[in-house]
Amino acid sequence: MILCLDSGNSRLKWGVHDGQAWLADGALGHAELAALGDIARQWQPRRVLLSNVAGPALATAIHQALVPLSVQEVRSDAACCGVSNGYENPLALGVDRWHALIGARGMTSSACLVVMAGTATTIDTLTADGHFPGGLILPGLDLMRRALARDTAALPLASGQYAAYPRATDDAIVSGCLEAQAGAIERAFARLAGEPEARCLLSGGAAPALAPLLAIPCQTVPNLVLEGLARRAYLLPG
Repeated sequence: MILCLDSGNSRLKWGVHDGQAWLADGALGHAELAALGDIARQWQPRRVLLSNVAGPALATAIHQALVPLSVQEVRSDAACCGVSNGYENPLALGVDRWHALIGARGMTSSACLVVMAGTATTIDTLTADGHFPGGLILPGLDLMRRALARDTAALPLASGQYAAYPRATDDAIVSGCLEAQAGAIERAFARLAGEPEARCLLSGGAAPALAPLLAIPCQTVPNLVLEGLARRAYLLPG
């Protein structure tokens, strides 16, 4: 039994895996990390793996919440679990992006686009032979909306609805942000043209809003980072 933790900029996602399937999962706000102790007491994991991009203070709070368990804070690698890292400095690749790629490799042996649509949107390519040649980072949907509200004199923090031809400002902002995200994803996917059975694996809080707009083969995955952590734990026992 392992406990996998994905500590992101907005919240912490967790999952308990027994080597065959996820037994339980959920999400906690940064102010709710004390609840990790209850989760650990309920499931009694033999190992805890943490992917953290939320900074050292959050990492410390997570470690404290799980005392006396030892928490293994994972890093990016040059290669792991069938994936090779093409970043100029492999260790500089975001640990969440790296483990999303590892998770994707466990789900398909075909070329794929790995998209994490959270606070930021990351769009990473994984070739059929398991190589990560590079990827894109852009502001997530909420960051785009907030930037327009913060840095313009007249535009609101929009809460509109998507429309192909918006006729209200809130709808125009939300639709524009969604179209920008979808366009970046589709442009990246076009580079995989001709790859047999290529598809996009889409994860993160904005995935449900983006998936219906994508005119490419797409599969929504609840949490690719957790999938990668579980794959790492069982392929590299510690």
